[in-house]
Amino acid sequence: MKYETRRNGVAMGPRRGLGVVWGPPQIARAHYGNNFIPSEPHVASFSYVEKNGHAQFLVCNDLSRLLPGWCVSGYKCTIKSVEDSSTCPYPECGSSVKLTDNKPQYFQAILDDLFKEYAVDDDDDTDVNGGATHFSLGGTLTISLLTGESMAIPFTPSMEILQLKAKIMNQLKHDTNKQKLLYKDTELTSYQSNGAHSKLSDFAVKPNSTIQLVVLLFAIPDNFNHVVFDLFWGYPSSGPDYLDATCLTFQGTYFLRYCDYRNRAYISALSHSGDVMDDRNRQGHHTIQVKLKEIPPNISHLFFTLSAYNSPNISRYPNPSLRFYEAANPSKNLCKTTFHHAGASQAVVMCSMSRNATGGWEIFKSGKLSSGNAKNYAPLTTTIRSLITQGF
Repeated sequence: MKYETRRNGVAMGPRRGLGVVWGPPQIARAHYGNNFIPSEPHVASFSYVEKNGHAQFLVCNDLSRLLPGWCVSGYKCTIKSVEDSSTCPYPECGSSVKLTDNKPQYFQAILDDLFKEYAVDDDDDTDVNGGATHFSLGGTLTISLLTGESMAIPFTPSMEILQLKAKIMNQLKHDTNKQKLLYKDTELTSYQSNGAHSKLSDFAVKPNSTIQLVVLLFAIPDNFNHVVFDLFWGYPSSGPDYLDATCLTFQGTYFLRYCDYRNRAYISALSHSGDVMDDRNRQGHHTIQVKLKEIPPNISHLFFTLSAYNSPNISRYPNPSLRFYEAANPSKNLCKTTFHHAGASQAVVMCSMSRNATGGWEIFKSGKLSSGNAKNYAPLTTTIRSLITQGF
């Protein structure tokens, strides 16, 4: 059986809600209208709620297991809250808690282990436009993608950007002409304005630094107009659920609107299929149609996301995947990517479509993990705004 809407009388269970708090069933519940639905007891052993885009943990009782790694930001937020107020940040608790207590000390030890400090002299604000720069030889240079894929090479300030891209191609297998390298919100271009080959030293890159790699999936030809993002997911073991495909539009860093299962055509250039659920094959399907020549000129970025709706994270939905093709030629997949690394996350920014310097459209691979979903896009918009600020 296939159907295209969640609000046509099909008994799929309630979808709208005020938010979800994942934790032990006696504490964490999702509130849908007058019904309270307990969360799954094995999701986590620390109770928390989301506040200001971060998890707030219940730290006053003796609970034994950690939340998944995607809640690391919650550890930081919890420690900060205890430091400021000396009380448990969980809203239904309010017990007195000190930083010297066992649970906050445990969280702090986790953070200390996860975020080790390395010797990088970031206090030297060198003028990259001709000012003298002093580099110490040695150290390493890490190249990292948002998907977690990375490599490390010996740091050499005289290395040309073209040489670095060649090393990346050899190790990570991404073509040099599809690489975009970012350091401190600045793109490391291969050539200087005078045509000379750029070097790491031209951008004041320092030893033990990390360079972000963004991979170009596809440069859309000028003669293309109607393209389709085609997304699939498998049902969780618990039954039908929604892995929402959403397009969020931006003007620079300013969030405009979203196109999703309920906002299916807020502008003529974007349209969403709504839910296409195939119970027989246990598969959900969304398509987002994009008419490039009709996109308003104020829109500079379109970000395509997947987010778990009722399930706690993406791992519950088998084999999420993306296809991208020209509407006139659906059999030819222009780019394809999957997101196996995103299993423990509530949402993932799959890719972005951005205008380049000449006004053409380019699709870049992202894979950035995030919280947020179709019930509350605020955490996702914050994540995307940060990516745009960094040059992604």
